Order: sequence, then C-alpha cells, then structure tokens
Amino acid sequence: MKFAIITDLHANREAVEAVFEHAARQAIDRYALLGDFVGYGADPGWVVDRVREYVAAGAIAVMGNHDAGVVQGASPSMRPDPRYVVEWTRGRLDADQIDFLAGLPLKVELGKLLFVHANAWAPADWEYVQSRADAVRSLHATNQRITFCGHMHEPRLFHLSPTGKAGDFVPTAGMAIPLFIQRQWLVIPGSAGQPRDGDPAACYATYDDASGNLTYWRVPYDTEAASAKMREANLPQRLAERLADGE
Repeated sequence: MKFAIITDLHANREAVEAVFEHAARQAIDRYALLGDFVGYGADPGWVVDRVREYVAAGAIAVMGNHDAGVVQGASPSMRPDPRYVVEWTRGRLDADQIDFLAGLPLKVELGKLLFVHANAWAPADWEYVQSRADAVRSLHATNQRITFCGHMHEPRLFHLSPTGKAGDFVPTAGMAIPLFIQRQWLVIPGSAGQPRDGDPAACYATYDDASGNLTYWRVPYDTEAASAKMREANLPQRLAERLADGE
C-alpha cells in the first residue's frame, strides 16, 4: 500500500490543492492527514470540507493543536497571532465542520505504523519533536516501527537502531529513502500549508510499505494568492508575509 502523508494544512487552499493534485499522480492507495487543518490561513471551511471528503473515502485523519483550539477555544498559552486566527476561524466554520474536528482521534495505529500530530509520548500535550532526543523519547513511547507526525513545519527524518544509536537528517525532495526494517523511524513530512524551512513550496511525503521506501516532496504553489486572501480577511500581516519566505 502506498500512503500520502500530509500535515499542517493550515487553511491554505492554494497549497492544499497543489499537494492533492501532485499526490494524485503518485498512485496513492491511502491518505494520512496529520492534523492542523485550520489556523493561519484564510480558507478553513474549504480545507475542512476537503479533509472530510478524503476521510469519507478512507483517509486517516488525526487532530492537531489548532483543530483542538478551534473546537475548545484558544489556549491562553497560544501566541497572540495564532490565538486571533483560532477565534476568527471559529466564527467561520459551521456546526458540522466543528463537530468533525471535535471527533478526530489524537492518534491512529495501523499495523506497524503510528499516525499522530505532535508526538507519541503525550499526543494531547502538543510538545514538539525538535531534536534527536525528542525523537528518541517519542520512539520509546511506541512499539510501532514507523511514526508519522506533523507539528514541526520542517521536513526531518529520525531513526533509532536496535542498539539505541539514534540519527537524523534533512531529506532531499524527490529521493527515495529505504526505511530499513531493523530500525525505528520517525517521519516529519513538513507542512503543506505553511513551511518554515526557508523554502515556500508545500511539503508532503509518500511511503510505500511494499518497497519500504519513503519519499519527501516539495510542491510550488501560488503563495501570493494565499497571502492576498489572508490580507483581505484582515488576518495578521506577518502570517501572510511569511508564506512567500517559507519562514
């Protein structure tokens, strides 16, 4: 089975359309959508409805922290700009859309695969996997061989050997990476809707469990159109500007 792993869509219709169009050419059998469908961008309703369509067709979907914020109300710990967008988003989703977000699980296990938004050790606490030590902590918290997670907006790949030796690297887009069965792996595809590694192109990854190969992808999209919508909606200017910079 070949999976497309897409995360942190962040209400960015232009990026999400580009990613889904690219994935449709990759002979995907199943989609895994790893949360943060809303927040930051100007098209939350459209993105949530697209995710609902994919879930109805068999896609895996899990809850992200921005999704939880829209369901429950923004956390006081959220920075001012994201908090503003969460409250703005709550006023633009209907009851069915909010109920869909509320019903998302925090994680899904499928065979030897784990799908989660933030991490495996405490999915509801929304802590980031920012380092090799964080990745090891997450891998120690699960028996699954491969963990796919979002939350971090930069593509990364971590691995852990049977002897406890850990490693990580920044993957090259378009290059197939064999995920050797002797190791545990933690895959962060990067953000589809708001990349933050200096490259504005949308991120996602594919995994083929038959070959064991993982491939990261970058998909250019119309960042100016997405930014213009955000400005027209009076969303925070900095959030609109950062799309073009990938920061």
